[in-house]
Amino acid sequence: MNMKTAFVGKGGSGKTTLSSLFVRHLATTGSPVVAVDADINQHLGPALGLSDAQARSLPAMGDRLSLIKDYLRGSNPRVTSAETMIKTTPPGEGSRLLRVREDNPVYEACARPVELDGGAVRLMVTGPFTEADLGVACYHSKTGAVELCLNHLVDGPGEYVVVDMTAGSDSFASGMFTRFDLTFLVAEPTRKGTSVYRQYKEYARDFGVPLKVIGNKVQSQDDIDFLRDEVGDDLLLTFGHSDWVRAMEKGRPPRFDQLEDDNRRALSTLQAAVDATYEKRDWERYTRQMVHFHLKNAQSWGNERTGADLAAQVDPDFVLREPETATA
Repeated sequence: MNMKTAFVGKGGSGKTTLSSLFVRHLATTGSPVVAVDADINQHLGPALGLSDAQARSLPAMGDRLSLIKDYLRGSNPRVTSAETMIKTTPPGEGSRLLRVREDNPVYEACARPVELDGGAVRLMVTGPFTEADLGVACYHSKTGAVELCLNHLVDGPGEYVVVDMTAGSDSFASGMFTRFDLTFLVAEPTRKGTSVYRQYKEYARDFGVPLKVIGNKVQSQDDIDFLRDEVGDDLLLTFGHSDWVRAMEKGRPPRFDQLEDDNRRALSTLQAAVDATYEKRDWERYTRQMVHFHLKNAQSWGNERTGADLAAQVDPDFVLREPETATA
């Protein structure tokens, strides 16, 4: 199966830990995986076993936006220059598309292999939001590189893209939340944890975005009952205490095959839930939503920022599809 999966949740909910566990699990299956850290705090690299120095040395996608735009624009006549591309610019005839298994200049510049004991994955990061950015950039200018890549990405059978999203409702500040086949919301069994769920559910419902809840830091049946009362059938499963995770957080993770049986089964359940959405893929709707957010961004700020009519970038005959059925 081929799936784009997002992990969202409030800060401190454990979404980065769970997204890293899911990436590790997928690596053990031998599947090609692209992991993307789109969170403002940039913790996915360390959660995948990188040292702080290694994590800091990862190339920031936000710093390579010009290269990304130049490559993705290709020979698309509707996108007259890289300068007129914004984060929502959709692909059209002549655009270059990204594929999970290939080598390309975007991966060469922005992705780095991370060796896990189940295999290797490609890791891409937006880059940290630093003091130098204050007053001159918003965080969404950083995540724009991720959104642009997702807009041009076609994933084929047996491939996975896993994105650790920025915390809280910032995930919905752009159209990026509609780019996923399944979104996992990580929620603690607290009123605050479930209030974030209700906010996400409202956004997701408007756009038909599939959403499942992972209950985290669950200690008792009462915690499970609380989550079930609050989120109903959207509760997919719960994670409890993990000695393996505690060791990982200390920087000394055991081999991944020593993860507790219950938690290993939970990760398999996550993969099964992701795989089950494959048959429901609707590329026409996916492309339509991409265009919707592009036109919205063009009108609200893009046209003024670029001095161009960005609505003209939309190719009305183009539908983004899997490689073997791509049409233009």
